[in-house]
Amino acid sequence: MSTISWTEPRTDTVRHARWHSESAAPAPRRVVVDDRMRADTAHRLACEGTALLWQGDFPHARRLLEAVGRRIDRKPPRPGDSPSESFHLYRRARGHRARVLGRLVVPLADDHALTLPRAPDVRAACAAAYGPPRGPVVISLRELLGVLGAHEWRRKGVEVPALGGARVHPHYGVFSPVRGEYVDLVATAPLPAPAPLPLTAPRTAFDLGTGTGVLAAVLARRGFRRVTATDISPRALACARENVRRLGLAERVGVTGPGLFPEGRADVVVCNPPWLPARPSSALEQGVYDPGGTMLHAFLDGLAGHLAPGGEGWLVLSDLAEHLGLRTRGELLSAIEGAGLRVCGRIDTRPRHRRATDPGDPLHAARGRETTSLWRLAART
Repeated sequence: MSTISWTEPRTDTVRHARWHSESAAPAPRRVVVDDRMRADTAHRLACEGTALLWQGDFPHARRLLEAVGRRIDRKPPRPGDSPSESFHLYRRARGHRARVLGRLVVPLADDHALTLPRAPDVRAACAAAYGPPRGPVVISLRELLGVLGAHEWRRKGVEVPALGGARVHPHYGVFSPVRGEYVDLVATAPLPAPAPLPLTAPRTAFDLGTGTGVLAAVLARRGFRRVTATDISPRALACARENVRRLGLAERVGVTGPGLFPEGRADVVVCNPPWLPARPSSALEQGVYDPGGTMLHAFLDGLAGHLAPGGEGWLVLSDLAEHLGLRTRGELLSAIEGAGLRVCGRIDTRPRHRRATDPGDPLHAARGRETTSLWRLAART
């Protein structure tokens, strides 16, 4: 367990608390306490590795964080000589930004309370993200704001048109289904014809890496009598179970894990793996980045052995990695063939999220050409 230490300026008392970081950032070695520090000074110290422990007015702390962010953004990442180099420079710049902003830190009391003047009540949000309190802790203000934002998402939920407008409630650290195009693909893809024997066998489906459980719910609403949803994340498993109950589908959708494939075979096996083969910088990025495409290859390699006769695997994947030079179409097709699979169809759609049409995005050239596809895969006979 990492600890953070600082000296109270008024009493010269040395204090200690447990350090927590969802991105696994190390505890800062040097900490200063100064509630009147100017943004230029805070930016310089944070770039040097010094943390600023804030004990003053909460709105002022937020303004200071924003001001430091503006100073970081004055030097945007330079474009690379290739799409892949531009991507890696962008990721490096984002990592630097996160590290610097993460050095503005705040203390939480032994009941998760934030005792700064004019601070909101963060106890429920922190309990939902971190679990029961285990004594005083220090976290970055940036992370705390993320916890508060996630708690609002969880409380309000995300409307899913493919579920008739029902809402899915994402937990902290679980990828939110705000990009609806991949959900719509699963909701509209043609179902494989059932095997001729036995005619009375119930239709079954697996949803691998279920996250919020949204795709498992869509499959159940499409008529599958039994859906098994899996994930490696305990947070995702808890989130999926809660959403399945909220939607009244607990009798048809079982959530199990941690793991990728459940036991047995299914008529349809759906997987929406992280789309970019790169290393995540935090647990929150694991829904987007997957080093070496580990989950993608695990799905492909295990699929044939988990398909019922006549069954299909539905791989939902963006081609953004191809436009960024991180993976080629030939590499994907070789992986499919090498796993003993064949492509029996593909459905494409264009992304509708804001960054796809934002010319100010450093990756705009690649995002503007992005296509999201549902690959219909079957075992080679």
